[in-house]
Amino acid sequence: MDDRPERRLRVPHRAASADPGERSPGLKLALVSSQAFSIHNFRGPLLQAWAASGIRVFALAPDYDDGSRARVRELGAEPVDYPLARTGLNPLGDLRAVVSLVGILRRLQPDISFSYFIKPVIYGNLAARLAGVKRRFSIVEGAGYVYAGLTGVSIRRRVLRTVVSLLYRIGLSGIERAFFLNREDIELFVGKRLVGAESVVAVGGIGVDLEEFAPAPLVLAPMTFILVARLLAEKGVYQYVAAARRLRELFPASRFLLVGGTDANPGSVRREELEGWAQDGIVEWCNHVADVRPLIAQASVFVLPSYYREGVPRSIQEAMAMGRAIITTDMPGCRDTVVHGENGLLVPPRDVNALVSAMARFIADPCLCARMGEASRRLAVERFDVRRCNRLILDAMGVAGAGAMDEYRD
Repeated sequence: MDDRPERRLRVPHRAASADPGERSPGLKLALVSSQAFSIHNFRGPLLQAWAASGIRVFALAPDYDDGSRARVRELGAEPVDYPLARTGLNPLGDLRAVVSLVGILRRLQPDISFSYFIKPVIYGNLAARLAGVKRRFSIVEGAGYVYAGLTGVSIRRRVLRTVVSLLYRIGLSGIERAFFLNREDIELFVGKRLVGAESVVAVGGIGVDLEEFAPAPLVLAPMTFILVARLLAEKGVYQYVAAARRLRELFPASRFLLVGGTDANPGSVRREELEGWAQDGIVEWCNHVADVRPLIAQASVFVLPSYYREGVPRSIQEAMAMGRAIITTDMPGCRDTVVHGENGLLVPPRDVNALVSAMARFIADPCLCARMGEASRRLAVERFDVRRCNRLILDAMGVAGAGAMDEYRD
């Protein structure tokens, strides 16, 4: 989720003219994230809707720079710094972050908190409760690698899963609404009693702007595959590269794009590996880009062989909106984007042979790209319109006046 490049958002005009009497005057909301760029990149329309409702929004993140501060201000929110290590479990460091966050929230005195990503969901909700914030909301954007594979996992991951489950149970205690992107994560969290069934709301994806991600003319010569993600092992990067290596020997004219940067996460692919693959001509690697749309436009098929427990991958939603066929894994979240044989193909996780076969099928029959790409766009319109997704959130929160929702009406 947090791997998309930065984009400017269209500012809705109708919402800005809402009748003040229909707004929520005086309300203050603290949005708690672990990545500043994700606030304007993923939450922009939601921030705009809150601001249009008359809510004063404080956007908390640990890694602001001048650019991300400016983007957040453009959306009508106020950037606020707080300390948090995005990855890893460091009890002392995380405790300090919670204490600091409690102090910040007491100073800001928000009526509502809204958090996303694992640490903000856990520690942000805990801090909000300690600071006396009565109304608390979160989005759980996928169960993550710690819950991937419920059998045959290592002792270390079992211990980590136990610890994370305990932390989720603490963080989600007393929450007003917990939004989930797929039903399987709801079943997991409710089944493990990490959250009460009465609190959950299924969103079905954070959605994309269907005008911003408009269909692009299809490229079939050369046949071009693309993977866009944070370049973590769990995203299936190594499987994609292995498949590209084999397919290049059989179909040397084909292109294989790999888009994304390295990450602080321990599972990140090393830069030396990426540069080596590019030098060997296996893939064309592009680091972070200002706008991913021109690269998706070059592609025939979008590939994400993830074995991570995704929410509903934003990258796939973007490719679907642009009219691209999809190859992804039969995993929670990923499988929610593909009707097998209609808009793409599902393959088993970590199965390079199956991935090679699926990619070769498009090379052998390029007409599939057009047929399945059109189906992807239709499904994106039905399922992943950001207006629909945000309407579900705003309605569940009960904070948006009618005027603020004008931009989201059909």
